[in-house]
Amino acid sequence: VQLQASGGGLVQAGGSLRLSCAASGSIYTIHDMRWYRQGPGKQRELVARVSRLGTVSYTDSVKDRFTVSRDNAKNTVFLQMNSLKPEDTAVYYCNADVIAVSGRRDYWGQGTQVTVSS
Repeated sequence: VQLQASGGGLVQAGGSLRLSCAASGSIYTIHDMRWYRQGPGKQRELVARVSRLGTVSYTDSVKDRFTVSRDNAKNTVFLQMNSLKPEDTAVYYCNADVIAVSGRRDYWGQGTQVTVSS
């Protein structure tokens, strides 16, 4: 199983970016899909999660600005980020709770850099 993230980049404050993360491999089903981020000198934090049935949750600092969603048919999770702030600058990682031929475990994507300039 592999998770491939894309969509990061450089954007000015107030701008928007959309991250995508596609899971591939011998997958039976995916439960929770999550986005984490790790800013410079900071610990990795959970930003948003979406269950298989579409239940979502967010860390307080991104509520009303970020929207997490998923396409179960394509094993893909998205993170729409609006009204970006310099403090959103971080490497963003996707994570998924996967049941695959090899069993059940969490998988991580490779990370995608988001840089927000002031």
